[in-house]
Amino acid sequence: MMILFTALVSVGMTAPADGPFTIDVHPIFMRLDAASIAESRAHALGLNVDVKFGTMHLHYTWSAIPLTPATTKSAAAPL
Repeated sequence: MMILFTALVSVGMTAPADGPFTIDVHPIFMRLDAASIAESRAHALGLNVDVKFGTMHLHYTWSAIPLTPATTKSAAAPL
């Protein structure tokens, strides 16, 4: 099973960008644009991973240091 996973990852990482199956990994040093701060997506030292399989496109972002703290407050306006 591990050999199959390794084979799929190596094929996806080396495939051309317009191919039917691709895996694209981008290191992100810091993301601080206004939209990411407003949506609590600001982060530093992370990875963006895009997996494309035919028409399906999956995106995953991982961050070692989230720059917006988690909150337990609701987004609803106070009364």
